[in-house]
Amino acid sequence: MKVTERFSDRVENYVKYRPNYPKEIIRFLENEIGLASTSIIADIGSGTGISSEMFLKNGNTVYGIEPNREMREAGEKLLNSYSNFYSIKGSAEDTSLANHIVDHITVGQAFHWFDTAKAAIEFKRIIKKDGWVVLIWNERETNTSSFLTAYEEFLNTYGSDYKEVNHVNVYGSIEQLFSKKGYKLKSFPNSQIFDYRGLEGRVLSSSYIPSGEDSKYFLVLAELQKLFDKYKDDGSVIFDYTTKIFYGQLAS
Repeated sequence: MKVTERFSDRVENYVKYRPNYPKEIIRFLENEIGLASTSIIADIGSGTGISSEMFLKNGNTVYGIEPNREMREAGEKLLNSYSNFYSIKGSAEDTSLANHIVDHITVGQAFHWFDTAKAAIEFKRIIKKDGWVVLIWNERETNTSSFLTAYEEFLNTYGSDYKEVNHVNVYGSIEQLFSKKGYKLKSFPNSQIFDYRGLEGRVLSSSYIPSGEDSKYFLVLAELQKLFDKYKDDGSVIFDYTTKIFYGQLAS
């Protein structure tokens, strides 16, 4: 399966059950990188529009660059009321944007799928002088509760390539992207509360979990139900996240 097609059959659950980002991020970026409501943003790997909407609400013009058709269409549906959103079929390595057209570049969960060296070249081409690149994603905590420790074991057991695509593996790529000028890191706490249906949807939004056509699908869901029943508190479980923001400027 092509990288750009990994989430094609996960879109509905992705839209419903993936976490948003803390509202404090906008004010933080205003203070740190000079983000203004007039800033033009290229949201690379914009997916279903989670990160794009945060900037659209701030008044920014956003070019959402997304190669996956199903994800892109979901983003267009979510954001169709924003006249300042432009959905573009493109990739981190080939955005199709004009030279030096955007003030800042934002990237969410999609970063670990990029060819970092090629993306860096494209980013330098489309960003204006003194623009910033901002990487934002939610890292799920794995040991802040007994449930999350057990959930991590569940993913290691049933996730087809979970270890390979885990976000902890992207730090080398981050350093490669910002190698000349370096980067800064800011973190915010974040969380989601799920009943069983929400937990199931959250799990099935992940590309490494067997889909309905897989022979292991019902086994995985049965084990997930056991996990939920064991650790639920008042009918729900909590996902703790750290929202991480890596930000810096690229060498000219």
